[in-house]
Amino acid sequence: MYKGPEHYLDKDAAASRVMAHARLLLKLSRRFEAVAPAGLRHSAHVANYKLGTIIIHADNGAVAAKIRQLSQRLSNELSKGGAECSGIEVKVQPRQIPSQSTSSTQKPLSDKAIGILQSTTEKLPEGPLRKALDNLLKRAARVE
Repeated sequence: MYKGPEHYLDKDAAASRVMAHARLLLKLSRRFEAVAPAGLRHSAHVANYKLGTIIIHADNGAVAAKIRQLSQRLSNELSKGGAECSGIEVKVQPRQIPSQSTSSTQKPLSDKAIGILQSTTEKLPEGPLRKALDNLLKRAARVE
């Protein structure tokens, strides 16, 4: 009979506590999605639970402010889900968008800038700085 990884994680005391906390967070997340106003459901999420306080991460300040206004109602609703909720702490924590590129665009260098970099590079002794400047010059886009 196949026993999944949860079976083994539940057997170890420390891992069992982590698994119980993870299950609680999942339960609170689902409850939050069910009770939060429609406009906030996708702009905030349950991040943690500590000593009766639910920590919610909001995508921006406006969402955080609205959740703070609704915190007593949300706290009461989340308590009905089984977890003691004495309060809500809201933090602004924008989510990373996977499709959003974090790489910078390549900026073209003028012929003058390339000339200055080349002459500077030639004057440097062999080493990491010279190598980095050589690589920069090789990859540099030129202004046409």
